[in-house]
Amino acid sequence: MNDLSFDLAAAAQAAQGVLVRLSDASIGDRGVIVEVRGARGMVGGLGAEELQRRLLELGFVEGARLEVLHEGLIRHDPIAVRLDDMRVALRRRDAEDVFVLLDPPAAA
Repeated sequence: MNDLSFDLAAAAQAAQGVLVRLSDASIGDRGVIVEVRGARGMVGGLGAEELQRRLLELGFVEGARLEVLHEGLIRHDPIAVRLDDMRVALRRRDAEDVFVLLDPPAAA
């Protein structure tokens, strides 16, 4: 692959954004929720389906816009996000079930 095709592929990916778990996002990251999936087994006494239901009830639904606002001091837990027009804090392990398409970086 030549340098030009590599640059075009990288530019195309950057323009589309990056899909990440909310737990892997950094402060200042913004994006749109594309999926909430209760994929893990029992978590702190909660089944995967129950955790997914609770996240949906809090407003973590597909299409909702969010921004990561803050991380706790110890192991960066919990994280605070702006979710549409409200602020929500959740444990990082619970944020693993929320998949976000991050906005592409702003052009300078």
